[in-house]
Amino acid sequence: MTTSTLVGPLLQAFFTEYLVAQKRLSTETIASYRDTFRLLLRSAHRETGVEPVALTIAQLDVQRILRFLEMLEKERKNSIVSRNLRLTAIRSFFRFVALRDPASAGTATRVLAIPTKRTDTKVREYLTREEVEAILAVLDQKQWLGRRNYALLLTMYNTGARVSEMTALRQDQVSLGSKGNVQLHGKGRKERQVPLWSRTTHVLRAWFAELAQIGTALAFPTRQGEPLSRFAIHLLLRKAADRAAAECSSLRKKKVSPHQLRHGTAMALLESGVDLAVIALWLGHESIETTNVYLHSNLAMKERALEKLAPAGAAFRRFKADDTVLAFLDSL
Repeated sequence: MTTSTLVGPLLQAFFTEYLVAQKRLSTETIASYRDTFRLLLRSAHRETGVEPVALTIAQLDVQRILRFLEMLEKERKNSIVSRNLRLTAIRSFFRFVALRDPASAGTATRVLAIPTKRTDTKVREYLTREEVEAILAVLDQKQWLGRRNYALLLTMYNTGARVSEMTALRQDQVSLGSKGNVQLHGKGRKERQVPLWSRTTHVLRAWFAELAQIGTALAFPTRQGEPLSRFAIHLLLRKAADRAAAECSSLRKKKVSPHQLRHGTAMALLESGVDLAVIALWLGHESIETTNVYLHSNLAMKERALEKLAPAGAAFRRFKADDTVLAFLDSL
């Protein structure tokens, strides 16, 4: 291959051989990478007039990539986080290019040197236990949709599952014995088991018995037995939160999302004294560093820590042993 190597064949090999066959990335990650290159190739076509099928690696130089990233922020109004995710996909491709086509290593090296942008770390918003209970309370369990949505949101809060994990959840992944649990398939094809509260087990047992009439293997299907979409779950949660806001005023200030429900699970576990390592396993985090962010959000824990400190300006009290043996050791 030469520096005029076409992008198309390498991009096809990158997706089919590398991402799917070798790395076995999730469908969500592959879809995100796909969308990145759709945008990039269209941007390059507008600049160069060259059709994507005729575009070469040399034409995707560092300056063009930088202009593309700038366009994402200025024209498409992408956040810095989204911009960095697009750059991650591009970097992954150019690492592949450097290995597959040594003649393009110079271009690849320069693109790989593009830095990610630093962004402000925001405090995670989450749903409190009271807010979750208010949302569950407004669901009409006399209706089929209300019973499904109640079982769905209760299970999401119990497990801290991602939306993608819930849309694909099957009934055979749920054990409803004396100690119920759910087998979740998370990011990077990682599996984890999460225990269920007795309340959740009871609700799911009744719900699955009702689903037997539909004949679907899914845990939370549509009326037609098809999987729910991510948007559908987001929408049903948002509508329930809007209704619950009449009784729970704190919900009025929040733009409720499934991820806030997941964060609420983490915070409830943290406030109950569960170790961060266990919470990381519960949520399916690859690194405990990802879970550490919840420590910054827990104001109540910080207030309890503050209560244990002597107020500023108070006299420092030196420890004085009240035992004769300890007093002797202290005098040495």
